[in-house]
Amino acid sequence: MATVPKQLHFTDSDEANELLAGDPMALLIGFALDQQVTVEKAFAGPLAIRERVGTLDPAKLAAADLEPVFREKPAIHRFPAKMAERVHALATHVRDEYDGRAERVWEDAADGEELRANIAALPGFGEMKIKSLGAVLAKRYKLAKAESLVPPHPTLGDVDSRQALADYRSAKRAHKAEWTRIRAAQR
Repeated sequence: MATVPKQLHFTDSDEANELLAGDPMALLIGFALDQQVTVEKAFAGPLAIRERVGTLDPAKLAAADLEPVFREKPAIHRFPAKMAERVHALATHVRDEYDGRAERVWEDAADGEELRANIAALPGFGEMKIKSLGAVLAKRYKLAKAESLVPPHPTLGDVDSRQALADYRSAKRAHKAEWTRIRAAQR
């Protein structure tokens, strides 16, 4: 069983950080939005969606037209149509596969391999998100079966304060620069 932290320090808003920690669907939505925007923007998205729709209930999100919600100023993401589609697909998946209970993505997994498969099946979740969500579950929620998903490089799982978020961003830039350098040298 996971231990729920009081908040995850992924935004500058205590309210958004508490929502991320306490609502598994908010956490999944934040990860779904964590693409081509800052970590803070992505993980502030679930609070903005809840404020605009009134809920993060997967069944209600799956039944809603989310594009206008994402386009409302300020836009929730720099790609509102695509991310509205992705969150809709995520909500539909959680509704259909987990009876609307997002925490079942990790609670139902018997071990790390099943957890990996559950996360990989989420719309928009590739290898980087599998490792990052796994690291958050292992390090922030103390979920033992997620430990095998933790990569050797820094992830959001290492973020336990606002300063740690700044340190993570710096380390992530350095990791990406090194990865880019290696890829360029291989060509």
